[in-house]
This record gives sequence, C-alpha cells and structure tokens, in this order.
Amino acid sequence: MEEENTAATTSTTQCCRRAGPPKPQRYSGKRRLLIFLSFSVLWNFAAGAFDYADALSKSLLYFESQRSGRLPYNQRVNWRDHSGLTDGLEQGVDLVGGYYDAGDHVKFGLPMAFTITMLSWSVIEYRQEIEAAGELGHALEAIKWGTDYFIKAHTSPNVLWAEVGDGDTDHYCWQRPEDMTTSRQAYKIDERKPGSDLAGETAASMAAASIVFRKTNSHYSHLLLHHAQQLFEFGDKFRGKYDSSVGIVKSYYASVSGYKDELLWAALWLYEATDNPQYLEYVLNNAHSFGGIGWAISEFSWDVKYAGVQLMASKLLMQRRHNKNNEQPKILEQYRSKAEYYLCTILNKNNVSNVDRTPAGLLFIRQWNNMQYVSTASFLLTVYSDYLRRSNHRLNCHTGPVDHEQLFAFAKQQTDYILGSNPMNMSYLVGFGPNFPTRVHHRGASIMSHRENKAFIGCTQGYDNWYGRGDPNPNVVVGAVVGGPDCEDKFSDDRGNYMQTEACTYNTAPLVGVFAKLSSLEHRIQVEPETTRSYMLHTTNK
Repeated sequence: MEEENTAATTSTTQCCRRAGPPKPQRYSGKRRLLIFLSFSVLWNFAAGAFDYADALSKSLLYFESQRSGRLPYNQRVNWRDHSGLTDGLEQGVDLVGGYYDAGDHVKFGLPMAFTITMLSWSVIEYRQEIEAAGELGHALEAIKWGTDYFIKAHTSPNVLWAEVGDGDTDHYCWQRPEDMTTSRQAYKIDERKPGSDLAGETAASMAAASIVFRKTNSHYSHLLLHHAQQLFEFGDKFRGKYDSSVGIVKSYYASVSGYKDELLWAALWLYEATDNPQYLEYVLNNAHSFGGIGWAISEFSWDVKYAGVQLMASKLLMQRRHNKNNEQPKILEQYRSKAEYYLCTILNKNNVSNVDRTPAGLLFIRQWNNMQYVSTASFLLTVYSDYLRRSNHRLNCHTGPVDHEQLFAFAKQQTDYILGSNPMNMSYLVGFGPNFPTRVHHRGASIMSHRENKAFIGCTQGYDNWYGRGDPNPNVVVGAVVGGPDCEDKFSDDRGNYMQTEACTYNTAPLVGVFAKLSSLEHRIQVEPETTRSYMLHTTNK
C-alpha cells in the first residue's frame, strides 16, 4: 500500500452524505417488495448484464500478477518474472515466495494472511460453483502460493516472520520487482516481541486453507493445521500487538483494532477445521472480554475481524453446533445480535447509525481504498444470505425483518457497481469490460515488462521515465480491484492518484466467492430459465 493504511472504527470523511433512516416505501407489503427484488435480479441476469464467470476468472488471474519469488512453469501473467529470490538471506531463512500486497514490493504479513483467509473462505462456501466455472485449480493455486510462504515464515513454534522489505525505502523507488534495489530486511515476531494479531490471522488463514485441501491433499492439509494450531497457541500465550514489535509497519498496516479480534477469528477457524470443542469454548469464554459481543462494527477488513467473527458464530447457532444444556446458545445469540447489527448497518436498516453511501448507492466507509470495504461487505452479505436460506431464518433489523433475497440483491447491486453499473460506466475490476482503469498505481504494470526488456531500471529511473507518463500502463493488472471512486461517485484514472487507482490483494479476494455464486446463478438461468423463474416466484410468495 502506498502510504498509511489504517482501519479505524470511526465515521468517514465529511463529504459523504449520511445514509440515515430508510425512506418509506411507495408500495407497502413484503410480497411486493420481494417480487420487485427477485424480478430485478432475474431481469439483470436474463439481460446478460455482466459476465460473472469472466469476472471470476480474471479475479483469480490477478494473484499471479502479485506473486513474489520464482514463478512456476504455468505462470499465465507473462509480463512478470522472478523476483525477491534472496528474501530472508540476510537473516539466514528462506522467505522466497508469497505475495506483494499492492503496487509496491513489500511483503506485509497481516494483509497477506487475510487475503488467503478470504480466498479460502470463498472456496469453502462456493467450491462447487468455482469448480463448475473451471476455476477451482486456479483458486487452489492462489491459496497454496500464500500458505507455502507461511510455512516458510513460521520457522519455529514461537517465531513468525512478519514482513520482508519496508515501505519507506520501497516507496522511494519506482522499479519493477525484477529490478529491486531496495532493502529486503526481514522482521519477525517471537516470545520477546509478540504479535498476537499477526499470529492469529496467519493461524486463521492456515486453518481455513486446511479445510480447502482436506479432500484433495490430506498431507498438506494436516501440515497447515499443525502450523495453525502452533501459531494460535503462540499468539494466545505471548500477547501483544505486532506493530509494537515491528514498528516499521505502523505507517502502512497498523493494528488499530488490536489483537483480540484475530484471536477469536483464529479460534473459530480452528473449530471449523477440527471440531474440537476447546476452540469453541475459547470463543465463548472470551466473548465479552475480547469484544466479540461488545463491539458493534460497521466494517470488515484486514484489520477489523469482528464482523467476520460474529457471522461465523451466528452460523454455529443456526446449525445448532453447540451444547444446548448450558450458556453456549445465549452467548452465540449475542454474537448473532452483533452480526445482524453489522448487516443492518450495511443495508441502511438501523434506526440510529448506517453506513454512508454515494449518490449512486455505493457503500462508502472512507476515501482511501474504499473498495476493500465494499468487497468484504458484499461477501458477508452473500454468505449470510445463504445461511439464512438454509436455516429458514430472517435477518432482524430495527426497521423490520429482512429475507435472504434482499441481502443477496444488495450484494449483487454492490458487485454490479464494481463491474461497471455506475455513473462513470467504469469497471473497477481491471481488465473487465470495455472501460476500466488503465493507469493503475502499480510499479510492475507501469513499466515495460522485464520479459520484453531486461535492461536494468534503477531506483529513481522509473520515476523519471515511467511514473509521470500520461499513457496507459504497458501491462494490464487483470483482475485487480482498485480503490474506486470518491463519495460523489467520481474517479480520476491517474497513476499518481493512489487513493483511487492502487489495487490490493484483499480487495479482490472476497469477490472470488461472490463472482462464483453470481456465475452459477447466471448459468442456471441460461440453462433452466423457466425452472429458475418458478423458483424465484416460489421464494417470493412464501
């Protein structure tokens, strides 16, 4: 990320209008509203509004643009080449591999781990849909590229390498990753310098990935689970914020929310992976003291995990995966209450506080890389709509109950905005559709490919010869989701406008699951239009 990227829980910029309480409907009655929503979704699919299968394919391709290390023989992004081949050498460890988080070349552990957690969650929820689209192999490769690196970075039970490179020296240069001359100093957390948030998120990512690989690579799955359990124990026993131990990260990925949300998050994923009741007990016993049932949050991000924790705990309640004869259901019910607060806030159905929206309806949390919050909200709405549908439940907001169709309809609206249904007619998914950002703030993409011209480009030479060019980037970062428009739906496609034109791995990762579900429904309507129409009418008339 180009500059400071902190996630606070306070309100956003003053230029965006407050959503406020929803306006009265012109037509009363739940049935008419649901008919409108259902036919709206059906009409958009039937009209072929967007090719969601193509969006899914491109979103997974993006992760190959962000690879660090020695690229494999089947690398599809051919403007990239090997890079960071000596990472960890100065410290005597092998830290080659992993992902660059955005348009620079630092390997930040916390956002990388969250990216892998979200990719894994997408596959866990929508594996069949991803496989039907022919993209399961690419999804597994994207996850494994990250988890292979985490295995290397976890060099002993209580040591985890947190970062390679530093943002200050990295941002002084504008180079291709293949030409890097910046510092590749590596930083770690250990017993003396703890980082429970980083250890917790990395544990969550490896536990989630262990579920993904359970059926196809059982040995690798067990290895990931072993690392996840060790990292959780390390993070829980030696508590502290990782940015207090690795101070150089504070200007880029400061842990504003602290580490307690990541420990709850990791415990939940370990419970999903093992079904060991001790992890559920941890989540329940620490529900109050760790803020799990205290914080009512309006965002979900690489820093703030509470909404994800609360939704996963809600699923356990719906699935009745708890002991019915003690206090567990009551605590899970409190988790669900906070999860529903988040969802109702997103849907503009709270009577006190709602998330701001742009005039065209895009969720707006803050002006810097706002799309990360849109993509995570779209994913949680999509997943929770499925939880509600399967359990025959409804969401309870201050303005009244909300059915699963309404959650998914709003998730689709946000996703369609990203793909081009917006006042700029701009797809914020790079490479998708006829109009997308061509001057993405991305070092490697903005300079001639190393495969085409291996002549060395120095630290400031890139600034002199490439950064300020008005021409489109010579390489397209296909599948990247850029920061997106401002609170008035305006967007400037300028390489120097990093608040809007820089893309991050954690922007794209949550959308993999959303695109997969939308692609599946799109295919279903094309193959079985009458059956799907009858299904939607049936759910509408319930």
